[in-house]
Amino acid sequence: QLQLVESGGGLVQPGGSLRISCSSSVVTLGNYAIGWFRQAPGKEAEGISCISIYGQNTNYANAVKGRFTISRDNTNHMVYLQMNSLKPEDTAVYYCNAGGRSGFWGQGTQVSVSS
Repeated sequence: QLQLVESGGGLVQPGGSLRISCSSSVVTLGNYAIGWFRQAPGKEAEGISCISIYGQNTNYANAVKGRFTISRDNTNHMVYLQMNSLKPEDTAVYYCNAGGRSGFWGQGTQVSVSS
């Protein structure tokens, strides 16, 4: 059972931007650090960003540093990933996670970067 919901993916041209979101009706996101992962076709999943419970600490994979920004709104139980300067190699299914690998996951949202 998938307890998180990712949304906001789509098709965008190289250099474009997207903001994807993570929410849940059953998990109180404000109780967890949240991570974003992605998996491209034929590749292993990779962690790309995470944010602490109150948002004071964030981390980014080198591949997205300077282009992606993670944020959260605990009042409205949302976590966001703002993705700028998108590249074709950012094409993947993006997943949010709460509680680590054995924690809560969503079904993912497809992000496709192509001209």
